Amino acid sequence: MTASSGAGSDTSGLYGDRGRSGETDEEQPRVVIRDKRRIDPETGAVREVPSVPPADPAPSSAEASAGADQDVTAGEGDSDVAQATDLAKALAERTEDLQRVSAEYANYRRRVDRDRVLIGQLAQERLVLDLLPVLDDIDRAREHGDLTGAFKSTADQLGTVLDRADVQVFGEIGDPFDPGMHEAVLHTESPEVSEPTCTHIMRRGYRRGDRVLRAAMVGVADPANPAPAPPIEHLAGDPTVDEASESKE
Repeated sequence: MTASSGAGSDTSGLYGDRGRSGETDEEQPRVVIRDKRRIDPETGAVREVPSVPPADPAPSSAEASAGADQDVTAGEGDSDVAQATDLAKALAERTEDLQRVSAEYANYRRRVDRDRVLIGQLAQERLVLDLLPVLDDIDRAREHGDLTGAFKSTADQLGTVLDRADVQVFGEIGDPFDPGMHEAVLHTESPEVSEPTCTHIMRRGYRRGDRVLRAAMVGVADPANPAPAPPIEHLAGDPTVDEASESKE
């Protein structure tokens, strides 16, 4: 009874150990077996061993850090150069824009100043043109001796204003006739003149500088045509000619 019980206890212990070993095998990692035999056991042929290229030696930490620093420095240098080039290009473009705007503004100011002066001159000339009928009445009153008293004082003040505006009066008897300044409405001939001359003034003219505001209305006298000289001919039987020829002989 003792032996059987001992055997039974040993068997149970064996089964128990086997169960525990199975659990241990499952927990262990799987083993991979690689066949590195040069000769294939099934075919007997020699197997080719693949050549494995030698691995490059890993660079040291110092060399790796130096190479990284060089790459970073080169990258920063290229970026600085590109940024400086972009800034120089942008500066050149802005400078050209500023110069163009400055030139356009200068031209605009000159054009505005010229237009302002021209508008002022046109306004003054327009005022003088509106006053021409009044000035004609003053001239007629002066010719008839009616320009006296307060009327004469007013006419003198108006003449001062015209002088200040650089308005000049022209058209006097004896002036040479100028088609650009005179409007001839009467033509006569006179032996007393050597060129077309103004002999009558119907209406005086006005100008401002070189610009004629109104031409003077005048009568012109042209030089009288002289009597034509007799033709030079040898008159036979002329006693004067015969006596002159005999005296020479």
